[in-house]
Amino acid sequence: MPILARKGPDVVWPLDPHARPVLMFRWAVFLLAGFFALRQLVFTADYSDAGGPFRFLTIWGLLLTFFCASRMLALSERRSSLTWPRLVMLTAVVNGLVVFLYWRLWFQDPALVNAREPLPLWVSLYVHGLGAALQWVDALVIYGAFRRPLQVIAPLFILVGTYVAWIEFFVAPMNEFPVGRVTEGLPYPFLNHMELPERLVFYAQTAAMGLAFLAVLSIAAYGVRRWRQSSAANSADNPER
Repeated sequence: MPILARKGPDVVWPLDPHARPVLMFRWAVFLLAGFFALRQLVFTADYSDAGGPFRFLTIWGLLLTFFCASRMLALSERRSSLTWPRLVMLTAVVNGLVVFLYWRLWFQDPALVNAREPLPLWVSLYVHGLGAALQWVDALVIYGAFRRPLQVIAPLFILVGTYVAWIEFFVAPMNEFPVGRVTEGLPYPFLNHMELPERLVFYAQTAAMGLAFLAVLSIAAYGVRRWRQSSAANSADNPER
């Protein structure tokens, strides 16, 4: 059994996953994620640098979003009995990291995150915003994720550790661009301005930030559940409405 999946049916669905509006929403999320994944990995991808587009955490988040969307659509269409609770939570947290880190650095200076020509605005708004927002809606409103948030801590640390090892031990040694004040080859320009100890601190802070997003999303999920329970209780007390 994959570490991120679980055999169903053991999910308490807040909404009927087979309802037509849910199915249409999940088709839209899947098609959008698929379109942008193909665009970034096939149609406009630059593989001249070692690692190609897979050097960027944004792409990892996009692929997680696409795969997660495909699994949610499969559930709605009754093509799978795997419920993927950890995948849903992991994707939501990684999307939070991508959105927060990108825009925090971009508002400081776009050159910190864009080594070459920046993405078109409409693409950037999806991969650094809309795609994450749609996945959060599914996770919190439709799927009802974050009932057991501690289960995603290990997968989160594994993913962050794998990405750090990937860029430090393969991407950077194999590339000569971008060039920073300290080193070269790391995918994001700001990383090349840091000494190794500074980068290690940044990576640790990123992992801690992932835990913070996990806590925020868990609280949001709890709030959604409480609101639903309150709405259901009010409806039961006032059936004429």
